[in-house]
Amino acid sequence: MAAAAARKLTQGKARYLAIPLAAALAAAITVFLLRPDRTPSIRSAFPAGEIVIGVDASYPPFALDDGDTVRGLDIDLAGALAAELNLPVRFLNIGFFALHDALISGQVDILVSALRIDPARMDAVRYTRSYFDNGLVLVWAADDPISDISSIANARIAYEYASSAEGQVRAWEEDGQSITRLPYELPQYALDALRLGQADAAIVDGITMRLYDKNQVGWTPRYEHLTHEPYAIAARIDRADAWQLVDAALESLIESGELARIIDKWL
Repeated sequence: MAAAAARKLTQGKARYLAIPLAAALAAAITVFLLRPDRTPSIRSAFPAGEIVIGVDASYPPFALDDGDTVRGLDIDLAGALAAELNLPVRFLNIGFFALHDALISGQVDILVSALRIDPARMDAVRYTRSYFDNGLVLVWAADDPISDISSIANARIAYEYASSAEGQVRAWEEDGQSITRLPYELPQYALDALRLGQADAAIVDGITMRLYDKNQVGWTPRYEHLTHEPYAIAARIDRADAWQLVDAALESLIESGELARIIDKWL
């Protein structure tokens, strides 16, 4: 439970600023480190002839150890990356707070575990491009007069009480927006209120939105990102070949549509 709780969105405007900044820093590092005159080596990147991947398998639907096997979005993604690189894959199930230690100490080659880009770790870790965005989304019914963020004035907004979604609503109010606040115990309840017509819109994280929508029949929501929380793969900063190869393989999965198929399977 502690590992799962650590992944919850935090409150405050600083959070909204930190993640886009982190993504920008990661992009800048990527441009600097990729050298067109040097081809990364598979042998140098993965000298054991396999990719050892660290994952916290207590965070479904990204990864779950059910006693017999480890499965989830991150597991399928890691398998697809290994197939792109024509290498076998081996998973180490590691507690969330020990993941980066395992990477730095060399127990694993990379981390594929719903990791947010963390600016504080960029002196030891480099991140690939993002493969999922779990930022806050504004959700509304497809037949509602709300068309985007600019048309929320006087709307009834449902959200999880004491969450970063509430922080977003308060920020709008500070900017002069007139909003009827509808706090709920869980983000799923906020989406229930929207679906049942008790709210004009809801604010939830991307994972909650996709899982809820996946289990509904005959309800067609629309949504728009308010904040960004990119999930990326982490490699050790001195393992440039591993990072470049994995990032390139991830790009191939994005371009082929395979990443979208994996995400749609689980979310």
